Amino acid sequence: MPIDVTTITSADWSPQVGAPGEIVEQLADIAQAMRIVLTTPKGSDPHRPDFGCEAWRYLDYPVSVSAPNIIREATDAVKKWEPRATLKRVTCVVDGSTVALTLKWVATLGQVQTTEVRYALSSAS
Repeated sequence: MPIDVTTITSADWSPQVGAPGEIVEQLADIAQAMRIVLTTPKGSDPHRPDFGCEAWRYLDYPVSVSAPNIIREATDAVKKWEPRATLKRVTCVVDGSTVALTLKWVATLGQVQTTEVRYALSSAS
């Protein structure tokens, strides 16, 4: 389904991932962009080999090793690739077979936002 561009009211917008014909605008666009950065392995975009995040490399390490490294990788990636957001806090929690990365951030609009990204552990069946 094509996007109806006449309904777009924001300068910050993108097609919505996983929803053909839909868009995300403003804060939702920034949150989606962060999710894309954090779930894209570096080197997988041939035109931007440095685009993405290496957090996945630490998923199978012990939590005491993985959590600080995942937080560092996520922080570095968001700072580099999403200039519309300023991170305030990043937390990492292992919950069964997933790792939940929660980002508290502020956009130019000034209100603190929360975005969560989940990674599936490769050892989970």
